[in-house]
Amino acid sequence: MEEMNFQPNLVAKNLVSKTTGSICVVLPQISEESFSNSFYIEMIRGIVKQARDSGYDVIISSGANETEEKEAVSRLLRGRQVDGAILLCSRKEDAVVEFLKTGGYPFVLVGRSNQYDDILSVQTNNVTAAYDATRHLISMGHTRIGFISGPRELIVSADRLEGYRNAMRESELRVCPDWVLEGQVLRDSGYRAMSAYMSLSERPTALVVVDDLISFGLLRSLKELGYRVPDDLALVSFNNIQLVELSSPPISSIDMDMYFQGYTASQILIRSLKLPGNRSSEMHKQIVPHRLIVRESSVKARI
Repeated sequence: MEEMNFQPNLVAKNLVSKTTGSICVVLPQISEESFSNSFYIEMIRGIVKQARDSGYDVIISSGANETEEKEAVSRLLRGRQVDGAILLCSRKEDAVVEFLKTGGYPFVLVGRSNQYDDILSVQTNNVTAAYDATRHLISMGHTRIGFISGPRELIVSADRLEGYRNAMRESELRVCPDWVLEGQVLRDSGYRAMSAYMSLSERPTALVVVDDLISFGLLRSLKELGYRVPDDLALVSFNNIQLVELSSPPISSIDMDMYFQGYTASQILIRSLKLPGNRSSEMHKQIVPHRLIVRESSVKARI
């Protein structure tokens, strides 16, 4: 075959082996900003690196909503185009997780599941991470601290809100309902949130923000309004994407090590594909540590 430069028919080869040599990554509710958000890019980079090293190809799948996501991954798995899936997001009641679990398909969830304790997952402790972010602002002297959440159906939003509330309660600080806002993980959400805060008679002096992208919108709005960070409002956000170091001022952020999460998710999935039925207990839930990177957006509050 080498002398004739003949390439084996991969479809026929896969039919014999009953594998495809491919895995899919399911992106949540796709938008243009998702592709520009290095949160996802770093995670996918880790997935692809590990998959390539293991001889697997990676297919990206997405949908405009949860139903489309389920239909897309269903076509790939039922059509035997991929051997397994990695989900980059988890919802409180997740139809995609439900489909994969009940169908017996190999998959790994990046995040925590409310529905199943026995699925393969890679996650950080978002409750503790948000607690640490809030405690940092409290240690800087802030007592009026607000929180900007992502969509309420996302488990990460609920967990980070819980961590924020835990830190405030522990320090006997009031959580004003008007200081807790919900939005999408988009720059515009931060911009709109700032308008809502400006309408309040009593405003927070610091914010815990669920995602770096939202913080960029906040910075833009504050600059237009003539306010300064951190003098007028301090910020801590999540994910520590590369652009937070280049913003003005640089943003304090919780580093979730997205590359390593993606790499680990890919490693666990491929290991489960190669050794089906041999899933050790330590494979079920991998916890990736977080760390707070303190920058100029959060400093000691003025007296």
